[in-house]
Amino acid sequence: MTVELQNPKLETLSPSRAGDFKTCPQLFKFRAIDRIPEPTSIYQARGTTAHLALQNLFDDQPDERTPERLFDLFREAWTEIRGEDEFEGLFADTEEERDWGVESLKLLANYFSIEDPTTFDPEDRELDMLEDLDGITIRGILDRIDRDDDGRLIITDYKTGKAPPERYALSAFFALKIYALLIRQRTGETPKEVRLLYLNGPTLYRLPIESHHLDAMDGQLRALWNAIDRALETDRFPTRPGRLCNWCSFQDICPAWADAEEPAS
Repeated sequence: MTVELQNPKLETLSPSRAGDFKTCPQLFKFRAIDRIPEPTSIYQARGTTAHLALQNLFDDQPDERTPERLFDLFREAWTEIRGEDEFEGLFADTEEERDWGVESLKLLANYFSIEDPTTFDPEDRELDMLEDLDGITIRGILDRIDRDDDGRLIITDYKTGKAPPERYALSAFFALKIYALLIRQRTGETPKEVRLLYLNGPTLYRLPIESHHLDAMDGQLRALWNAIDRALETDRFPTRPGRLCNWCSFQDICPAWADAEEPAS
């Protein structure tokens, strides 16, 4: 997100930051406005590395897309990125890093129980999207988009975390419905469905998409955009405590928790 300092206005918005504001405006401020660094966890490192490996798997010929090849690609990806600053000091020693790698490969093996990568070629991967939706500009990177046997578009997002119970899955589809809207804007096609592929499980959640769903998402995005603009103008980003607070890395500086810890007078 970009903000003009003298006259605060939203210029671009990503699906993930839109989700942050929807979840908690203060979380959005910490990440998008204050840009406070968050410590990288071993789970985030696993997610980044697994995404790279799965992306690169489809560079190979279909009959070469085996579990062993995916494991090699994971090792290569980690070798490539492990020296970056965000991963510095992530592991106490080489044994801890090795155990993390073994667990990561076990997780990757689950991928092949969900789909067979030898049977299809993606339409696109890691698709960088920047779309103007009549006055609001949305930007993001889409994991994968395919066509089914009938030629309909299907959007897939990889997840290395544990799948939530199905009753909570709809909120997890929020970003993917935004991507479906961006695809419609770019191609004129409404995707047939969006899919969340959780390696930890493994679990595959699927959500059919119709044009009216994307019309509703367009309206929701505009409402969020306007709400963010108002928050920027007034510098008011209210907290919204909930079950996700336990996993928030800003809990020690969040006003909601500071207020809760103040002794009663």
